[in-house]
Amino acid sequence: MKEQESNIRISVIICSYNRAGYILDAVESLYSQSLNKSLYEVLVVDNNSVDNTGDRVQSFIRAHTGFNLHYLTEKKQGASFARNLGASFAKGDMLCFMDDDAVAAPDYLQRMLLFFEQHKEATGLGGRIIPRYIPEEPAWMSYYVSSMVGHFDYSPRPKEFEQGKYPLESNMAVRTEAFKSVGGFNTALPGVKGDLRIGGEGKDFFFRLQQKGARIFYDPELIVHHVVEVKKLTPEYLYRVASGYGRGESVRTKAIGQKAYLKKILEYFFKLAAAVVLGTGYALKGTPAKTWPVIRFRIDALKGLLGY
Repeated sequence: MKEQESNIRISVIICSYNRAGYILDAVESLYSQSLNKSLYEVLVVDNNSVDNTGDRVQSFIRAHTGFNLHYLTEKKQGASFARNLGASFAKGDMLCFMDDDAVAAPDYLQRMLLFFEQHKEATGLGGRIIPRYIPEEPAWMSYYVSSMVGHFDYSPRPKEFEQGKYPLESNMAVRTEAFKSVGGFNTALPGVKGDLRIGGEGKDFFFRLQQKGARIFYDPELIVHHVVEVKKLTPEYLYRVASGYGRGESVRTKAIGQKAYLKKILEYFFKLAAAVVLGTGYALKGTPAKTWPVIRFRIDALKGLLGY
């Protein structure tokens, strides 16, 4: 076992909160990777689940004794706390973060390892996230709203992220040394914290890396499928996500200074105006169902930014 642990290159960290119905799909997709199992480990960090998420993961561990799967618990509520805890136990020289309701493509980790080996200049890496709607994609969904349910497709070909652009947390990787150099995720931006969202932890993390000169890349063939249940398509859920973006930006920009916060308010008003134009365009093109969700997204984000 010691020899196997010394070979680990990638540590996959999944923070989980009440995902008993999906967590094993995520774990199974990682168990079934094309990459040799001695080269990676999976750490599931249970962040105060009250369902049987923990029981299911521990049963999987008992049934797959040769698999480097570990179950941890983090009592401080919030994805940033859970991800940081997982990173503190990780043995790999690369950290990969994936959601508990995501499913990795069979060559996911092999592609990730190959990319980092071929691109020594890469500090971080992100990939494509394809929504898996249950039961189906709603008629009102659009490109501009789909990011709230995890959809991400930055480029049709591998490329470096432009300054100010970054991967999403449900499909990202970073060299462990770089992760430690910026202190991991900012716990003032915990992500999901019970019914409240204070988002933007991934944005803040990659901005801090980029400020240190780190180069972050995107590979469209690095794919995970992200489950989008009906409950993630309700106005209440989408409000939590959109307002969480705003709350996170409020925390992040106020830490920089009042000028940065006021600049962000102006930016959000501009984006709201742009959303009205986009929504009107959808209506004129014969898809009026997409009009209001685009506008509501920007209203809800602005409300979060202003503290409503």
